[in-house]
Amino acid sequence: MVTSLLSLAAASASGGVVLLYSRDLNYCSSILNPPCTKFQISVALAFVSWFLLAISSYVMFWLLCSI
Repeated sequence: MVTSLLSLAAASASGGVVLLYSRDLNYCSSILNPPCTKFQISVALAFVSWFLLAISSYVMFWLLCSI
């Protein structure tokens, strides 16, 4: 469970940084064409991996309790 909580914290912090760059600082609308879509995809995948890790932790905890 600790690993899934740390993964959620990292995904949330990454999401905050992406929102800061894309909406508050207007960094993604500059002429230099930064890789903002790659940042957004990586944050989405971080939340997917957190979800899968949370399911895995729950199942392992359930199996441990059933023994």
